[in-house]
Amino acid sequence: MSDAMRHDRLVDLAVDLSSRTGRTDAIYRALHAALTTGRLPAGERLPSTRDLARDLGVSRASVATAYERLIAEGFLETRTGAGTFATTAASDAPPVRHRSPGALRPRAGWRWAVHPASGDAPVPAHDFRVGIPDASLFPFDTWRRLLAAESRAGGPAAGSYAGPAGLPRFREAVARYVAGSRGVRAGPDDVIATTGAQQALDLVSRVLLEPGDVVAMEDPGYPEARELFALHGARVVPVPVDAEGLVVGEIPARARLIYTTPSHQFPLGMPLSLARRRALLAHAARHGAAVIEDDYDSEFRRARRPLESLQALDRDGRVVYVGTFSKSLLPGLRVGYLVAPPSLREALLAARQLTDGHGAVHVQAALARFIDDGLLARHVRKASALYTERHEILLDALADLPVEPVPSAAGLHVAAYLPADAPVGSPALVARARRRSVALDSLAAFAVGPHRDGMVLGIGGAVTSSIRPGIQALGRLLAP
Repeated sequence: MSDAMRHDRLVDLAVDLSSRTGRTDAIYRALHAALTTGRLPAGERLPSTRDLARDLGVSRASVATAYERLIAEGFLETRTGAGTFATTAASDAPPVRHRSPGALRPRAGWRWAVHPASGDAPVPAHDFRVGIPDASLFPFDTWRRLLAAESRAGGPAAGSYAGPAGLPRFREAVARYVAGSRGVRAGPDDVIATTGAQQALDLVSRVLLEPGDVVAMEDPGYPEARELFALHGARVVPVPVDAEGLVVGEIPARARLIYTTPSHQFPLGMPLSLARRRALLAHAARHGAAVIEDDYDSEFRRARRPLESLQALDRDGRVVYVGTFSKSLLPGLRVGYLVAPPSLREALLAARQLTDGHGAVHVQAALARFIDDGLLARHVRKASALYTERHEILLDALADLPVEPVPSAAGLHVAAYLPADAPVGSPALVARARRRSVALDSLAAFAVGPHRDGMVLGIGGAVTSSIRPGIQALGRLLAP
């Protein structure tokens, strides 16, 4: 038989009293499992032996013997006049995990890599990590008011499941925003809200790719996109990048999907030239391919007039435009969107509905108000001014190093090639810099095929005053 007890804040304790090893052993094993898995945290008071024995319907001696064993092992301690408590040894104990020959495993051939969250590690003194905006610029007080107002307002979607496309107000606001900032041709019905850009890539992969399909993508390029396409069974073919961006002539004719970051090539930084944009669209039309245009941080540009988006140039319905607010606002918002060609709209909506239904409507509502009230445009202007200042300071500091910065007219990072005779390669440079509290990325982390060695330096998370000292520290590591 099985029984359970509860004592104040104590978690439920399930004890199999039918165990052949005896009731004392069963109580010991149940308590040991609760202590070593964290269900009974350090400092938690256990019930008295009398109370636990009464709740379980066993003798007090059985409970007392189990307690004594756990006290001897250091998992419990008694405090005179207070009772029996879990110790820190219980919190530090590694959980016992059993792996049997029949344990569940991922399907054959599935590759994956779990990347650590940027917020899990201590913030370095010189933070040049890629893809991190400056959270101190975000108007948290204003955002809290908007979020609170939308949460209180309720509305027809608040108490029910929303549509997979997203809140109509949000889609209208996004359509106006991308039309004004990027020239994207879209109405509200063309916009689908997503949980960040990564979900947008996943949805497109679900509706377009079959196992064995070829996906062409920039090399070096965005690793999470490459891994996602491979997860869907695609054969990802790296395509080189030069000063004009993606080398269109190297795209395989069999490519079913082409992934590109034309406004600010990730991670090198150059834009895709107008001639290449037209060549890419012609290639897609000629071979029946789809193009994902990932416009991840084009808001922060230093050129007055950006090149037209691929979506605006597309006349054949080949481009899926993907955007995110993770770079322009905060990654924690987890709000992105895609602009779908009409031929894919219903399939993408069905994929969204089947995978996670819909996003947080109150967040979408608050963000719609944020856009419509001009707060997003104001924030982007303020952030752009600061990022431009940091970009100039970074380039000026890099001029003293034996490196070759890659020209970039937008975005939150700068790439720089190392000389062929550098005393240390970029992976070792990153590791050594980390020990000096300087965080940056290696170009090798983004490349598959042959490439020039170099480093990638983000400016979003960097404190302005820390840029020069951080680059000077890198210079000492690169000194012969």
